Formats: sequence, structure tokens, C-alpha cells
Amino acid sequence: MAWKRKNGSASGSPARGAGAGYEEAEKVPRGHVPMLVAGGDDDGDGGQRVLVPVRLLSDPSIAELLDMAAQRYGYGQPGVLRVPCDAGHFRQVLDGAMHRCGISLA
Repeated sequence: MAWKRKNGSASGSPARGAGAGYEEAEKVPRGHVPMLVAGGDDDGDGGQRVLVPVRLLSDPSIAELLDMAAQRYGYGQPGVLRVPCDAGHFRQVLDGAMHRCGISLA
């Protein structure tokens, strides 16, 4: 699971320069779904981009967050899937889902 700011830099790593290609920042590894943890903001200016393993989508906690996203933004969201949740809560939900599914970060 990778946490990134919306500008494309990974958390804990230096920001990419303006010369970095847009496509490079948008690459998603196989088996992952990009999500934007929007914190409930509708303006789209804030949030963190998170790469979530597809295996976690069947977890009930993740499914509940996806239902919240569908209720808030609808099913026709353009671009990255936005989740109306603050980053701290989303991280806790993902950590619990990863534990239940037997996925480790190591």
C-alpha cells in the first residue's frame, strides 16, 4: 500500500520535480486500485492518493467506505475514486483489513 499526496510524491520521499511526466505519477501497479482519501471535501484540492490492493475490496470495512463514497459522490466519479474519509481513519481501516486478509507491508 502506498500513500501519496495528490501532487504525486510518495509520503516520506522527496517531491518530484516539475519535469516528471504526468503519466509517471499516475502509474498504478498491477493488483491495486488508486483511491483519493478526500476527507469529505468536495473541492477536490486536498487529500491523499492511496494504492489499495484489490484483495482488500472484499473486506466489509472497505466495502462500507466504498458504499459511503457511492452515496456521497455517486457511481460515475471521473478519475480516481474519492473516499469521504480522513486519512487517519482510512489508514486504520486499511490496516485492519490487511491484518484480516493476511497481507503484510514487509
